[in-house]
Amino acid sequence: MSTEATTFNAELVGAPPPVSQTDAARNNLVIALLLVSTFVVFLNETIMSVAIPHLMADLGVAASAAQWLTTAFLLTMAVVIPVTGFLLQRLNTRPIFLLAMSIFTAGTLLCAVSPGLELLVVGRVVQAIGTAIMMPLLMTTVMTLVPPEGRGKTMGNISIVMSVAPAIGPTIGGFILANLEWRWMFILVLPIAIGALVLGYRKIQNVSTPRYAPLDIFSVILSAFAFGGLIYGLSSFGESFAHADAPTAMPLWLPIAVGVVAMVAFVWRQLGLQRDNKALLDLRVFQSRNYTVSVSLMLIAMMALFGTVILLPIYTQNVVGLDTLQTGLLLLPGGLIMGLMGPVVGRLFDRVGPTVLAVPGTILVSAVLWALTTVGQDTSPWALMAGHIVLSIGLALIFTPVFTSSMGSVRMELYSHASAVLGSVQQLAGAAGIALFIALMTIRTAALATAGLDPVEALAGGIRLAFLVGAVISLFAIVAAFFIRKPEGGGAGHGGH
Repeated sequence: MSTEATTFNAELVGAPPPVSQTDAARNNLVIALLLVSTFVVFLNETIMSVAIPHLMADLGVAASAAQWLTTAFLLTMAVVIPVTGFLLQRLNTRPIFLLAMSIFTAGTLLCAVSPGLELLVVGRVVQAIGTAIMMPLLMTTVMTLVPPEGRGKTMGNISIVMSVAPAIGPTIGGFILANLEWRWMFILVLPIAIGALVLGYRKIQNVSTPRYAPLDIFSVILSAFAFGGLIYGLSSFGESFAHADAPTAMPLWLPIAVGVVAMVAFVWRQLGLQRDNKALLDLRVFQSRNYTVSVSLMLIAMMALFGTVILLPIYTQNVVGLDTLQTGLLLLPGGLIMGLMGPVVGRLFDRVGPTVLAVPGTILVSAVLWALTTVGQDTSPWALMAGHIVLSIGLALIFTPVFTSSMGSVRMELYSHASAVLGSVQQLAGAAGIALFIALMTIRTAALATAGLDPVEALAGGIRLAFLVGAVISLFAIVAAFFIRKPEGGGAGHGGH
């Protein structure tokens, strides 16, 4: 984006210039291709969630080693996402799309032909690099191309990608593992990824204007230690509680301490660099109160979502006695309903704004978490399915308003930074949610087992405590939801709105 264009668009409070019918058709095609490709990438992320026990058996590795398939993916995402703000400014839409999908496809091929754990982890890392680029690219492209009055509807379509793919991923993974070997999880994704890449190569056009953006290497290094340290530390923390008997190579607090120190240094450096528009992540996005409130709500919602997603399968399989496929099918309706609601919520957002949607959404999420504090061995799977459906409806009412309000509240030239910050917060919140819920569950389970309780009932007690803490955290989300406002003009350049 040229300086002149940036100034002009900032004066128009973030609104894209009017487009002709030809341009509108081109823009719609670009967004559709990005949506399909991001769906494929997100599907791959969650299809692995039920596969770890199978991979441990097939590859003959311990849980601590197999966990690297998830940890390495999360770590790579955490390190790459902050750099996407720079990439989105320097590169045009077409080359950055082809780069992301080519990397993701290469990673999927590596995983499909992998003979053992080492190459499989490498393949997951390569996949994660492509995945990390796709979501900020989609968000920034939508904000650049779609006029303010239509953003809710388009963000609703994005929420389909974000909810249906993670929802059907474990179901598909469970079905594949019940009938085929684990490699088929990648073999089946590969032709879809190649198809998206070929279609993008033929159809996608440049819709952005690159501008010069310097890359501060020291910021990249600090960012890797900050986000990587925190996410690795939080993941290891949760994992160490899940496998309390496994030896640890380093103190649990060390990566988190390194992450905190690096994060302080990273923030300090960005505050200095952004005065000359040279920051890797421009923190001026937080000058918008609406963006800050929206990101805070996103952080709480993602902690609740990831914590619940990790605990529910443990509960259904180890307490209620369902298998992986039954668990996947139990969680499927909620995910599909969440996806179907995306466009509806988006259209409602365009009409009524975020508060009317986000407040009931946070109340529903909180109500389900409070209900989950009462689960036991005799809880009906149908009641769990109903609870998950209500939780999914609540999250559907939160995500579209939060995404649209947050991104629309910053100046147009900060869109790439706003989407990179949002992505980084999502990763941190997910890791923190999983670590917190697993740690609480394990500590409480161990205490109850020591007190002489039946192991299954002790586990149920541990899960109830984790949900109780999640329910308390969710109350803060309700408060935050009251403070979200619809950005003036759909994309206010005024920091305080």
